[in-house]
Amino acid sequence: MQVRNEEKYKGKGTRKCRTCGGARALIRSHNLYICRKCFRESAQGIGFKKYG
Repeated sequence: MQVRNEEKYKGKGTRKCRTCGGARALIRSHNLYICRKCFRESAQGIGFKKYG
């Protein structure tokens, strides 16, 4: 049985934060791939506004 590379590496473990490298609480919408901790630090620099 032979497994192709596309099928071998899938799932949550393959996606990591671009800033810190963490794999938990990842924001993937808008193709960000940033964890929520790094997002809070850099949200205004990216162009998001804080409400509340």
